[in-house]
Amino acid sequence: MSLFKRKSKDTGNDVYAFISGNTIPITEVNDPVFSAKTLGDGLAIIPSGELICAPCAGTISMVAEGSNHAVGMTLANGAEILIHVGLDTVSLNGKGFKILVKEGQKVKPGTKLLKFDKSFIESEGFDTACVFVLTNCEDFPDVRFFTGQDVVQNETVICSF
Repeated sequence: MSLFKRKSKDTGNDVYAFISGNTIPITEVNDPVFSAKTLGDGLAIIPSGELICAPCAGTISMVAEGSNHAVGMTLANGAEILIHVGLDTVSLNGKGFKILVKEGQKVKPGTKLLKFDKSFIESEGFDTACVFVLTNCEDFPDVRFFTGQDVVQNETVICSF
């Protein structure tokens, strides 16, 4: 009998920052669809970089073809997440964005998903907030989102189940 429990560093229930920056609550996102949690609960990262990486292992369930501004993933636990770059950026019709994965592709934490040109997007007058939404949050009543912190891509936990 062991007196100490071994703790695994990664239980598979943590989601890491998909980009470096500062996290804010989804209710502070300057878009009523996100801030009202219409698509689900989550957070946003005010980005300091231009590369979105997989925050955990999963399967690419959606890519915003044409506009290239969003990627969806399904995780092993059934969680469905959406990573959406910028607000109203769909109207840029893909300019300033490059999708790096395909629908159905299995990804590991850190896999490059999407690149964007932050300076271009800002010069066009768009907010570059990167929104993370758990679209089936009703299936995960104990989910926690960690906001109000500076985060490092693929190092800082932003969500835990």
